[in-house]
Amino acid sequence: MNFRPNKILLGYTLLAIHLLFVLLIQQNSSAQPTPSTDDPVRIRTAWSVERARPGEPVALAIIVDIKDGFHINADASQVRSFEDFKPYPTRVQVMAATEGVTIETARFPPAKPIKVDYSSGALMSFEGRAIIYLLMKLDEQIMPGSIGLEIKVEYQACSDRYCLFPQKKLLKETLSVVESGATLAKINQELFADLDSGALIPSSETVDFNLFGWEFSINTSSGFGWMVLLLIAAFGGLLLNFTPCVLPLIPIKIISLSHAAQDRKRCFFLGLAMSMGVLVFWIGVGILIALVSDFTATNQLFQYPLFTILVGAIIGIMALGMFGFFSVRLPQFIYLINPQQNSAQGSFGLGLLAAVLSTPCTAPFMGAAAAWAATQTPLTTLTTFAAIGGGMALPYLILAAAPKLVNRMPKAGPSGELIKQVMGLFMLAAAAYFLGVGIGALLSSPPNPPSKIYWWPVMGFVASGGSWLAYRTMRLATKKIIKTVFVSLGVILIALPIWGAVRLSGEGPIDWVYYTPERFDQAVKQRKIVVMDFTAEWCLNCIALEESVLHDHKITDLLANEDIIPMKVDITSNNPAGKAKLKEVGSLTVPLIVVFAPDGKAVFKSDFYTVNQVLRAVQEVLENPG
Repeated sequence: MNFRPNKILLGYTLLAIHLLFVLLIQQNSSAQPTPSTDDPVRIRTAWSVERARPGEPVALAIIVDIKDGFHINADASQVRSFEDFKPYPTRVQVMAATEGVTIETARFPPAKPIKVDYSSGALMSFEGRAIIYLLMKLDEQIMPGSIGLEIKVEYQACSDRYCLFPQKKLLKETLSVVESGATLAKINQELFADLDSGALIPSSETVDFNLFGWEFSINTSSGFGWMVLLLIAAFGGLLLNFTPCVLPLIPIKIISLSHAAQDRKRCFFLGLAMSMGVLVFWIGVGILIALVSDFTATNQLFQYPLFTILVGAIIGIMALGMFGFFSVRLPQFIYLINPQQNSAQGSFGLGLLAAVLSTPCTAPFMGAAAAWAATQTPLTTLTTFAAIGGGMALPYLILAAAPKLVNRMPKAGPSGELIKQVMGLFMLAAAAYFLGVGIGALLSSPPNPPSKIYWWPVMGFVASGGSWLAYRTMRLATKKIIKTVFVSLGVILIALPIWGAVRLSGEGPIDWVYYTPERFDQAVKQRKIVVMDFTAEWCLNCIALEESVLHDHKITDLLANEDIIPMKVDITSNNPAGKAKLKEVGSLTVPLIVVFAPDGKAVFKSDFYTVNQVLRAVQEVLENPG
């Protein structure tokens, strides 16, 4: 009686195994591993020289030998995704390097299309032998001895019927460094033939832009693409004038030009001088980034608290000039930045200061262009930053060429004095902001953030400006409509700063974990999703995005999930670990948000983002944690 049921059960079991085997054969696109445990990919490295000299370039070849019948997916700039198959791209990432070694983005060979059974389209892949190059330059001050690199190579090997699991290999390389006068010999020249001939796909040729969900890329390898990038960089520079960092200075510029509006030639000359101040600063930044290996970003100066304090002091002096306090005998250079001094030097100084104030804020499009330019040749870097400066300077040229635009600004009498006094109070608020940020940074130590108590004096000056505007309007205005409008504006300027001081000086609704490499590694080991916010107290764009997007109740509720760790990288002061992480994710500027999957892979990155973008990115990882 027991034998027959067991025989039936055995039959069903064998049938189920057979069906499962057939199913596995038919569904090769699900990336199941082969029965063989041998890795069909072998990786080794080779240097272009046997020794290196300070100040000179060297190259490292990463040789990937792929077994016949297999291929690996192309790098991110060449790989193609399809609805039925999304390849895992090949990546080469420098995890650590000796200080004084500047390394370019990896250069890959051209990929080839390969037809496979599990994808509706041909996959862009490497087969046979693929050589990936890392180009680097040693700083002139580097000492003889040796340099070291740690490189992570990620790839996925596939045949035409199935794919193996993605692999990660860590390579450690060293190279001797000799004195500048020592003789060198090239080695492995046959491996660097493609590098010498230029037959590569530099990933740095493509610039990716992502603005509030609008994504597009520009390939700069053609002349047309290069011109489009320069236009976008100039447009980004133009938009810098509308960032919170620069806006407080615009009324002062308008007042300065209005003083000379009756003299068309003089007005144009002053506007030209102001534009030259902006342009000279940005060209200077381009020169620093192109030639100084340790200088990599426009906002880097504000990571030094003493520079931030100096900017605050200069703005404070300008504010005092708005009240007429320059009648007191002060050092001669201070008179040059008095907005009432209609001189070429004063206009040039105002333009220079405007450009300095723009660096903490990243305008739309500008951040991606600047980060790309920092990895290019000196001429390309300089041209791109000149385009940014030209775009920012353009409005002042337009105002100067059309003095009617500023001619109606009151220049004398009680109304003119009231405008200057209110603007002076707002400038004192800006001065208090930079002084407070700088002092707070001096008193803090990374990764912990500085104190936010400075928001109270900042908002106090803004509220004072609103109070003075409302009070003087009541005394001076005769028309009811003018009195109603400006008194109401004054009341708003009293109420909003009080609310702002309470909100901005508090800890906020998110329980942030402040970044260290150890904390991030621990989160990856625990298989947590990490939402990483790169920010700084001197970056008003960062604060605006955090308040308007990350503090939205939908985001705060999501980040309270136990599977998610909200992590903040604060680079207000000189935070080496934070700057290294920012560079690792492929950016040089803030604001920036990056969503990491549980395996530590970045799945979303944006410098200008929306609530829905962040929600969608995190929810996709929650649904498919990998």
